[in-house]
Amino acid sequence: MARYTRIPGSLALITLTNPPVNALSIAVRQGIIDTMSRALSDPEVKGVVLCGENRKFCGGADIREFAGPMKGPHLVPTFDSIEAAEKPVVAAIEGVALGGGLELALACHYRIAHVKARLGLPEVTLGLLPAAGGTQRLPRLIGVPAALDLITTGRHVSAQEALKLGIVDRVTDGDAREVAAELARSVSAERPLALPRLSAQPTPRPPDLDALLEAAMAQVRRRARGALAPVACVQAVAAAANLPYGQGMRKESELMDTLFGSGQARALQYCFFSQRAVGKWSMPSGARWDNSAPRPVRKAAVIGLGTMGRGIVVAFARAGIPVVAVEMDAKQLEAGSQAVAGMLERDAARRGAESALGLVRYAADLRDLREVDLVVEAVFEDLALKRQVFGELSTACEPDTLLCSNTSSLDLDQLAAAVRRPELVVGMHFFAPAHVMKLLEVVCGPRSAPAAVATVMQLGKRLGKVSVAVGSCPGFVGNRMLMPYLRQASFLLEEGASPEQVDGALEEFGFPMGVFRMSDMSGLDVGWRVRKELGLTGPGVAPGEPARSRQGSRYCPLADLLCEQGRLGQKTGSGWYLYDGPGGQEARPDPWMRGFLEEYRSLHGLRARPIGQQEVLERCLYALTNEGFRVLEDGMAAGPEDVDVIYVVGYSWPAHTGGPMFHAAAVGLPAVLDRLEHYHRAHPDVPELQPSPLLRKLVAMGSPPIHKWREVIKGIHSQL
Repeated sequence: MARYTRIPGSLALITLTNPPVNALSIAVRQGIIDTMSRALSDPEVKGVVLCGENRKFCGGADIREFAGPMKGPHLVPTFDSIEAAEKPVVAAIEGVALGGGLELALACHYRIAHVKARLGLPEVTLGLLPAAGGTQRLPRLIGVPAALDLITTGRHVSAQEALKLGIVDRVTDGDAREVAAELARSVSAERPLALPRLSAQPTPRPPDLDALLEAAMAQVRRRARGALAPVACVQAVAAAANLPYGQGMRKESELMDTLFGSGQARALQYCFFSQRAVGKWSMPSGARWDNSAPRPVRKAAVIGLGTMGRGIVVAFARAGIPVVAVEMDAKQLEAGSQAVAGMLERDAARRGAESALGLVRYAADLRDLREVDLVVEAVFEDLALKRQVFGELSTACEPDTLLCSNTSSLDLDQLAAAVRRPELVVGMHFFAPAHVMKLLEVVCGPRSAPAAVATVMQLGKRLGKVSVAVGSCPGFVGNRMLMPYLRQASFLLEEGASPEQVDGALEEFGFPMGVFRMSDMSGLDVGWRVRKELGLTGPGVAPGEPARSRQGSRYCPLADLLCEQGRLGQKTGSGWYLYDGPGGQEARPDPWMRGFLEEYRSLHGLRARPIGQQEVLERCLYALTNEGFRVLEDGMAAGPEDVDVIYVVGYSWPAHTGGPMFHAAAVGLPAVLDRLEHYHRAHPDVPELQPSPLLRKLVAMGSPPIHKWREVIKGIHSQL
């Protein structure tokens, strides 16, 4: 819908009305056509101002319409008619001009932006490209390099950056509609010979255009790792640089048709909707949930100023929440406070905002926590230490203070048992670095009160996180599923693969980093410590015998052996790979590793065999996915969307494949079941390769679509 209003100066004000962001639905598109026709046919109207209701210009297309065939007016002819108007049309951009909203603004003759507006073409993040002229008009306006940057990344820019790039003509801290109206009156009074129409302008051609486009394509292919949309975006911008506007538009349309029907677009749109829906449907099975209202968090505290604690403090302060940072060790307190100050100052400089350092207060005593509403414990990952801290917090804080733990794997109920009111204990599993990573696993213990969980879920959103509610089990959801993935990668080394072969297959699938490169970056000693604490390390193996865990299943001690030799990864200059000294970044295959693996296989009676890329992917990915089915079966996540969001947002699973559960559905559940059965027959001592009962049930039911899985899962839980 669009509202038509006459305003002083012989102008028409057209207001898009489709809250919350005035998306370009069928009704809005038709409204634009009708109101523009009315304005252009009225001889009393000398110019048009286009704006959005509630101070938001336009958030782009209505993505819900992507599920079916396109109906109603198309955007391209609608925007072309605006650009062809003989009366000046000025876009008054407030709030957002994203996707189709920015393309609408580009079709206008002039653009005024409010100082707080955000602009961008994020279609690439949905597996698409700007297909209403965005790839053709923007390069003509700001040049090829800048247009490539915005279109291939989908990043948003501030009004100030948009002005610097030349996207908008003026920025104002006043009423953008009034400034736009003033410009429209001025232009109509001057009666220019020709209004600026981007489609009629040539794209600026730098002398090294071919080399520039070739370099951009190479960079995008490296970054995209198999994603189609960024590559298509480069091709569309290249068309803008090399072809007349009409031919460029045809190329844009052809590329869009290819992307729109691709599985990648469906996967990315599934990710988009899933991230906005997690936490709204239901809680993990066994968690109490009664739609309780969240409590306000006016002041928070963080216990421990190690790496995680510092990031959590920054996250609170950046969100505008006063926070008390508590650290008992004087040296750690000094180092932590300096680190937090540096992070907050760099963040403020990057965002062009005032530093939030004044919101942070430091303390060395828990008695300073009387006025806080919520505490996050972020001390060393040791159950006894955390229980001690929780016991002290239970005494030091007010009785109704929420007590949260940043544990990544420990039993939340054992922590809750150390306090007077266990219903106020909730897990807040941040991912490192905590002020950067978007995922927050909100861990619901069996005694966690609904209001406590609701408060933490809302707090996560306030911190800018994607919050997913999970049940309390070893590793929760993300790390629990990660263990089979890591074990399979290690088993493949025992059987004949090399670290670079395994990593290469996973990176070609779309992961930014393979298992062994990631392990080197994190530090091999981190996993070694966890394995020892969990009793997973082998008890010692006689020559000629395969290694076993203390539970009797197959166990690979290769990582433990590297740690024993001091090869801890990048920090020591060697791990699975070789680096240029301690702290080196570039991973190189290490000739020593080949001999080490050969000696290990010989000692344990293992014969190396050729291992193909397909086996690497199936063994690693399907073992992880199989554990995801067990997570759902056990009620540790409410549905497949929750699992997929955790892996895409927190573990860098390639978004263009939708996540592990969506990927399994796309491959075909019968095919996944068949391969797991095949590998389990070959490796009967590896439990994670035995197909989960839920996977078997879904296949027996004819593999229902992924949005139907929740009903099946609920049925399983109702029978327990």
